[in-house]
Order: sequence, then structure tokens, then C-alpha cells
Amino acid sequence: MMILQDLRNIIQEAKQRAIRSVDFERVLMYWQIGKRILEEEQGGQQRAEYGKYLLKTLSEELEPEFGSGFSIRQLERYRQFYRIYPIASTLRTQLSWTHYKLLISINNDDKRLYYFEESSKNNWSSRQLERQINSQLYERLLLSNDKTSVLEVAKQEKLPQSPQEIIKDPMVLEFLDLKPQASYYEKDLENAIITHLQDFLLELGNGFSFVARQKRIHLDGDDFFVDLVFYNRLLQCFVIIEIKTEKLSHQHIGQLQMYVNYYDRIEKLPHENSTIGILLCADKNDSVVKFTLPSDNKTILASQYQLYLPSENQLLEEVKKEIEEFQEKKKKL
Repeated sequence: MMILQDLRNIIQEAKQRAIRSVDFERVLMYWQIGKRILEEEQGGQQRAEYGKYLLKTLSEELEPEFGSGFSIRQLERYRQFYRIYPIASTLRTQLSWTHYKLLISINNDDKRLYYFEESSKNNWSSRQLERQINSQLYERLLLSNDKTSVLEVAKQEKLPQSPQEIIKDPMVLEFLDLKPQASYYEKDLENAIITHLQDFLLELGNGFSFVARQKRIHLDGDDFFVDLVFYNRLLQCFVIIEIKTEKLSHQHIGQLQMYVNYYDRIEKLPHENSTIGILLCADKNDSVVKFTLPSDNKTILASQYQLYLPSENQLLEEVKKEIEEFQEKKKKL
């Protein structure tokens, strides 16, 4: 019966709201504890020494009574929480204490702000937030964007104007559980993506929805099959993904260009923007991409995938290299 399902939905939604309410009350409690500790410390004459003494004393009194949530380490965390978020009204009700623990562990202010805004806007679970931090999402976006643009999009101060603002290179697909050294076919990678579609959509980013896999295109007696089709509501366009488990070639780019042209001429509605094509490849040659496509190309992108989480040093080196190349180009202008 329809009414039975409706009542189940009402009950589940009410339970979720109750859980979120309890979680946020805990967040406010820790914020208030951090505020009170900091106020007490600032009243001490020898702040560093008094701070250590205060936390030790409080922990010895509170931990036996209220449990491990009041160890010295936890009290330090509550104090740090208040230092980073000194205005209670800026705290987001949809973020739990687990979210905030992850956020306050980030030292870079811009990076922390980015994850704070994205978590709130997209209702990321704490597991999803942790995954995005570990996959260095912020650093990967900086490879093709400036910091100001990344933060403006996160805070919804502007809509993305180009695919480069939301599409990452590399894409990190560690959730597929495929071994980097294993031999597999494109179909294996496609099947793994469909099996883990929710995780893949999280990796793709804001505004993506799944449309089709192996979409058949019939052209004068010949059949072609597009690996994956998505739609992005922020960019208001179709996004076609072709998977290549070998090194990218100019033939692959030509094939994807044909699919993009088809969608632009047949599927796209008048109010929608040009279709974007992404070659998701195991290895790519940027020069091949550059010289295969027109110099004003804005719709065909190549994104290398990797099946493991990158190290922070890897991505910081890439960001540094991109900045140096940009500066060199500016000098030549």
C-alpha cells in the first residue's frame, strides 16, 4: 500500500532529524567546553604552563565521571575547535562532531574552508568527507584552477563556468578495489564503476547524475556504443566518458569527438550547453591531446585515473609544477 510506504518514509525522516539534532547538541556542548577552557587559560598569568595544568586537572576530574570523551587529548581538541570556529552561529547543523574532528585536523585555512563548504552543501557523510580529504580533492582541483575560483564555487558565490572547474585530473578510483598491477579490460573498469556508482558520482563532483551506459548510437548502418553518459545540472550539459585502459592516442580522441558531436547535434536541447567529453585513461600524453584538438577546444578533456590514493607530496609537487608553468607563460606574453 502507498500509505504504508509513506508512513515508513515519515518515520525514517523523523528518526534522522532526531539523530542530527542530538549530534548537533553534542557539537555545541564541545564548542562551549572549548570556549570555557580557553577563557580560563587566558585568565592565567603563565598561559602555557597553566594551560597544561588546567587540562590535566580537568581531565582527572571529568574522565572518571563522564568517560573517555574528556581525556586531555579530547579537551585539547575542544579548545582547538573553539579557536577555529569562535562564532557558534557559523556552525552547520548537518555536520556531526565526526565531521568537525576531521576539519579541525586540517592546518590550511583555505583547504579547511573548502571541505567545510562542500560537506555542508552536499550533505557528505563523515566517511565521504574523510575519503575526499584522503584523496586530496582540494589539491587536485588546484591543478587546473586558482584558489579563489575553487573557494567561490564551493561557497556557491559563483557557478562553474568551465568543465575544468569541477573535473579532476587525476581521478582517484581506489574504491573500485582494482589492483594497479592487475591486467583488466575496459569492460572490467566500466562494470566496477557501475557497481560503485555512488562513490564514482562523489568523485566526479557537484551536479552529476547518471544517464546511461553503453549508449547505442546508430549511424547509417553502423553501431557505436558510448561507455558512460552523465548529465551535469550546474554546467547544464551532457558529459560523456570513454574509458581507455591503455595509453591515450589520437584515435581515441577522434572517437570521443564524434560522440560529442552526435550529442550536440541530436540529443542536446537548445537551452543546454555544449556536451563535454572526458577520456578516462590509464596514461596520457598531454602533447597528443593538445595537437589533436583545436587550440580553442573547451569540451574534450583527458583525465588520467589511478587506482590508489595519492600522497600529499605527489599532488603538492604537481600543483607547484603547474604554477611554475603558468608563471613561465605569463613571462612570455
